[in-house]
Amino acid sequence: MIYFDNSATTKPYPEVIESFIKVSTDYFGNPSSLHGLGVQAEKLLSAARKQMAELLKVKSSEIYFTSGGTESNNLAIKGVAQAYANRGKHIITTAIEHPSVGDACHSLEEQGFELTYLPVDEQGRISLSDLELALREDTILVSIMHVNNEVGSIQPIAEIGSLLKRYPKVLFHVDHVQGAGKVDLPIRESNIDLCSISGHKVHGLKGTGILYIRDGVRIQSLFHGGNQETKIRSGTENVAGIVALSKAFRISMNNQQLYHDKMQQIRDYLYEGLMKMDGVLVNSPLNGVLHILNFSVPGLKSEVLLHALEAEGIVVSTTSACSSKKRTSSKTVEAMFHDSVRSESVIRISTTYSNQLEEAEKVLAAIQKIVANLEKIMRVAK
Repeated sequence: MIYFDNSATTKPYPEVIESFIKVSTDYFGNPSSLHGLGVQAEKLLSAARKQMAELLKVKSSEIYFTSGGTESNNLAIKGVAQAYANRGKHIITTAIEHPSVGDACHSLEEQGFELTYLPVDEQGRISLSDLELALREDTILVSIMHVNNEVGSIQPIAEIGSLLKRYPKVLFHVDHVQGAGKVDLPIRESNIDLCSISGHKVHGLKGTGILYIRDGVRIQSLFHGGNQETKIRSGTENVAGIVALSKAFRISMNNQQLYHDKMQQIRDYLYEGLMKMDGVLVNSPLNGVLHILNFSVPGLKSEVLLHALEAEGIVVSTTSACSSKKRTSSKTVEAMFHDSVRSESVIRISTTYSNQLEEAEKVLAAIQKIVANLEKIMRVAK
């Protein structure tokens, strides 16, 4: 099997599994308990928080553990909206956010908040002038993803942060789920107030995540109960998962440097091959991330091509994993190109550090063969 669906989830590193088992077995106490086992668990929790803070170059007090990207995004957006509603009820985001951001924003609209959804160009990027024009006196939050999960476009986060410095009443949230461990994001230098990260996208475990909240930013909690995470996120902490997450993130950040050239080689090979292929349109921008490549075969439904590749032992995806079972049309590709036929035939290839060029060669050959065969069948059917 060739696994090219790493943006949906990554395989945990062996060291991550080992640490999870070790902590679950030997340090299973509740970190809120006062006895020895509880104290041991709390020390591991603090150590993991410290390591994550050092890797992100922020304070330990600004790291909050969650169950993943969806919870982090919801906590950031809804938490800020409720905490600052007396200041204003206007929020700005983009037309191509992950469903955990888009649906959270839609839920706020039902509560009386006003949302502005910024358009993107054919590179999948917003315009800074559009953002500045959208800012209002009652704007309280701008939420813009770093790396798009479908096509791999990179938003100008540093430039956005610089612009928002002139609007100190506006908070800046970044969904860093697809960029974490793969694309550098200097949180402090980019003037980011809140930042979401998910464990299973960096070869950690599902059900683990982080929300960075800059000191001084107020958040209204979504959960109430035991007052864990300084009352921001109640619920007994998943100590083993959190320790595993900190280890996975450290390894991934190291691999980002070690395997950059190999990732670039694989991406270039696939990109150039797809660009030359008849009947194929590449949706990912040339200057996008190294690990995501999105293309369309207009006239062929995404799921047909996906299952044909699966029959060849190749695992890819269509749209976001959180949306693929509900619909096959890509809202991101539609927003970029305004072409419904193109957006209904998308395939996303997403690689990671362990993938090899030989795998990319097999995948490209399989795509070429399948597309040619399916087009023959379509011509005969006509």
